[in-house]
Parts: sequence; structure tokens; C-alpha cells
Amino acid sequence: MLARALRLSHALEITFYVILVMSVGDTSFAAAIPLALLIMLALRAVLIAVSYAYARAYGLLAPRLSGRQRLLMVLGEYASFVVTFIVIMPFERWWMGDDCLQAQPDEGRTAAAVAERRRPPILLIHGYGCSRGAWWWLRGHLEAAGWTVATISLEPIYTSIDNYVDPVARRVDDLLAATGAAQVILVGHSMGGLVARAYLQRYGDARVARLLTLGTPHQGSELARLGLGDNGRQMRPHSPWLQALASPPASVNAVALYSPHDNFVMPPALLELRGAQEQRIDGVGHLAMLYSPRVIQALLTVLEQTSARHPGAMSDTGEITNAADA
Repeated sequence: MLARALRLSHALEITFYVILVMSVGDTSFAAAIPLALLIMLALRAVLIAVSYAYARAYGLLAPRLSGRQRLLMVLGEYASFVVTFIVIMPFERWWMGDDCLQAQPDEGRTAAAVAERRRPPILLIHGYGCSRGAWWWLRGHLEAAGWTVATISLEPIYTSIDNYVDPVARRVDDLLAATGAAQVILVGHSMGGLVARAYLQRYGDARVARLLTLGTPHQGSELARLGLGDNGRQMRPHSPWLQALASPPASVNAVALYSPHDNFVMPPALLELRGAQEQRIDGVGHLAMLYSPRVIQALLTVLEQTSARHPGAMSDTGEITNAADA
């Protein structure tokens, strides 16, 4: 389990830094702990800085941002990295709990509440090297807006993307059974968008109302050349796996939200999903897309459009109906 592996690796890393600090100076154990934490955080800052330096070589500066915008973007990406990988994912169970999926009866509910229940539920599919914990912030906003949201953790973290498709299919089945809906909305961040496309290629679009991707390397990324595992190799620019991946069917009205300042997917042209509606959001880093108010608002706007087109849900008799017919 990724959460356990992260807790262990962080503990070992801090222990190493504590020993290092105590060995090079006359520092007590109590004083060495905060210094070790500072080293740990500083190294994460270096990783983010290197990612932006690497991205800059592939045209990240178009369109250009002001100095203040660049600073806020980098700080936002750094904060997102720390929160995701140090604070949330190692303690995923505590932060996330279980997904709330059970449909409730319509009796005693307002018309607006009934309409919200009849929206297609959402399945969030995380990216490379992450778990369902990556969705903590965004899931909360979607649920606050009245959406039923499910998540999934894709394991093992280093394997072929194709190996994630059947677990996603089972999660889709569970989500539809729990909610009584006819279709789901697939939302994928980074590699999660590729997993969703692979699901559509294998299982078709009968159970999918719409596909939304956030910062997905639809045509690969130069940074993936440094990635581990089969999934890392599959995300290299124009890899054989990507070339064999079919475009999403027109019926799912795919939407690709992306940032030309993405520090993980580079060059920005590789974010393009042919045949999809694209929405550009400037000045947002790759992980920061999971926390950005602008991205969340854009996502909610697209979801509302989807809800108007696909209001299918379970009727009082347990049958799948259309809200317009109910």
C-alpha cells in the first residue's frame, strides 16, 4: 500500500537527516529533528525548481507570466507537492475515509436536492505515483456542490496502464450499483486521464456520460523519460502505447483542462487531446491543478453542463430513468 510505503520512507529519510545533523555538529536530538524536517522540505523545493527548469527548456514560458505570477505559481506547486505527498497521501485513510455513494430516497427532499441526486456520479482517477488521497481537496469541493464522488487507488504504482483498466471497470460497476445511475463521469488527473481513455477503448462508452482530464499527457511527456515502470515508459512522447490508444468516442464529449505552464507534462503541445474540447488555465502547475480555485471552478462549470445533458438516475421503483421523464 502506497500510504504505508510513504510513511516508512519519510521516517527513514528524517532519521537519516537527524543522524547526519547530529554527526556534523554539536546538536541535540531535539534540535536535530526540526533541522531534519527543514532539509526534507528544502529537497522538495529543489525538485520543484528542477521540474520548472526542465520544463523551461521545452517552451513553458509561452505565454509569459509576470514575475509575481511566476513566483505564485511555483510556490503553489511546491505547496501542492508537500501537502499531497507528505501530509495527505501517507495518512490517506485518516484524510479520505470511505467514499459516500449510497443513494438516498427522494421522499422529503427538495426538488433541487432530487435533481442533484439524479446527476451522474463521478469517478476520480489519480495520476502517476499517487493514490486516491491526491483528490482530498477537490473531492470535498465536488461533494459540497452536490455531486456523488468515488475514488480509486491504482496499484501497483509501477505497472502497465493497461493493468489499471479492469480495476477501474469494477469500480465503475460498484459506483453504478451503489447509486442506481446509468452512467458515470470519468475525471482523470495526469496519467489518470490515460487510464480513463484505456477504459473507454476496452469497455466502450455505454456507461460513461463524459470524460474530463486535468493535465493529462495525452501525447506523452519528456519528463516521462525519467519515469519508472511500464507506465512511465508508456508516457514517453509518442510511445507505441500512446499511438495505439484510441481517441475518446464523440459521445463522451471529452474535455481536456490543461495549463501551458505544466511542469510535469512538457512540451505543452503534448497535452493536446485530439477531438476534445480544450480549456486552457494559465499559471497553474501540474499538482496545483488539484487545488487551484480556477481549475475547480472550470471543472464545476463543465460538470453542470454534463448534468443538464445526462440527468439519468434511479427512479423510486429502482429503475433507471431520465430526470425529464420522472
